[in-house]
Amino acid sequence: MKTTEELKALLYKNESVADLAPDYLAAAQDFCEGYKAFLDAAKTEREATKAAEKLLLDAGYRPFVAGETLNPGDKVYAINRAKCVLAATIGTKSLEEGFHLNIAHIDSPRLDLRPVPVFEKEDFGYLRTHYYGGIRKYQWPTIPLALHGVIFRADGSQVDVCIGEKDDDPVFCITDLLPHLGAKQNAKTLAEGITAEELNVLIASTPIADKDTEKRVKLNVLAMLNEAYGITERDFTRAEIEVVPAHKARDIGLDRAMIGAYGHDDRVDAYPALMAEIGVKNPAYTSVCVLTDKEETGSDGVTGLNSMYTFHFLQQLCAGQGADYITACKAAKCLSADVTAAYDPTFADAFEPDNGTYAGRGVAVYKYTGSRGKGGTSDASAETVSYLTRLMDKNNIVWQIGEMGKLDLGGGGTVAKYVANQDIDTIDIGVPVLSMHAPFEVVSKADVYMAYLTFKAFCEDAE
Repeated sequence: MKTTEELKALLYKNESVADLAPDYLAAAQDFCEGYKAFLDAAKTEREATKAAEKLLLDAGYRPFVAGETLNPGDKVYAINRAKCVLAATIGTKSLEEGFHLNIAHIDSPRLDLRPVPVFEKEDFGYLRTHYYGGIRKYQWPTIPLALHGVIFRADGSQVDVCIGEKDDDPVFCITDLLPHLGAKQNAKTLAEGITAEELNVLIASTPIADKDTEKRVKLNVLAMLNEAYGITERDFTRAEIEVVPAHKARDIGLDRAMIGAYGHDDRVDAYPALMAEIGVKNPAYTSVCVLTDKEETGSDGVTGLNSMYTFHFLQQLCAGQGADYITACKAAKCLSADVTAAYDPTFADAFEPDNGTYAGRGVAVYKYTGSRGKGGTSDASAETVSYLTRLMDKNNIVWQIGEMGKLDLGGGGTVAKYVANQDIDTIDIGVPVLSMHAPFEVVSKADVYMAYLTFKAFCEDAE
């Protein structure tokens, strides 16, 4: 008969990285310095693509040319419409024996400017916005905001916009009602407290000198923009301007064990996946890293993973080797790298503790995502879960497994189903996040590092 201690060994234990692998903590601190720099440089999907491309070029990757012959160890990359990154290191095995695919997204919840955004009301100049992704609207007023994006002039020339990030830049904000006059607002539900039409960004208050002219503040705004960028109001119809928090990534806590920042969802997985791809040298299986766009709005469009751009890239890799694409997909494996909710003791009622994932306890595996009755998920097979967890155990990686929260409270999806629909075994994995989708999210540095070690082991796995 087993002793009590032997019986205790049968239990699933969800333990912290600090307890299971304390030697990793210093390495996690070092790794996350690069991650924080990436976050500050990559607040939009376009900026993340530029930052990633620079890292790839510095590491010796070259642009992919369809039809070229690639040899083991060759490193190539492609950019899709300035918003997505595809990078690959050619393996020693034929692609028909499979490939290892890491996918993360680089778009984040935010506010976009509307096609005709500039307006004036009672001597204030504003920008109208249209929220992107699943934001909680009440979180966006009264914080410093920055403008990032591109504008195309009438002649087709492009101008980049970034205002609010330098120390001497102005910042912008959305105002809120003072509590002294907030009785009616307080009576609303949390979701109704701030409406989409109230998410107007305060941009100016100085009018032009001519007192007989209407819309004097708006004209001053347009005059300043014209002087700085050579644009007119009509040019906003050809623009993609995103409103994002102006703060930088910062260490959280006296122990500096966590990072607070905008955009952890999902750059906290994109950066480790990219760095793992960059670090692999002569893999057995071709490794492919994809940083995609539009996940927060359903992955549709030419830069979303529900389009064919990723799979066209894979088809062209196969064609260059004379490998059958269908055979390659059947043998392939994919880590769909996206964040999950970290158990928050302040809001414990939203979680089921035994099936929660916790900040500081390692990278999180989730067999399925979706909502309620597993709607909108690919639900990884037991064989795929077994492969991944054995790989992590073999490489001394601290991991945990769980779900988003209580089943009937909602849920969320990832890009996994779009990959699985291509006949590729896929499983979700990622870093747990506190305050997910807020303008200031929080993650554990230890979890970020465990994610990196997982992607690294996956890229290098020869079995």
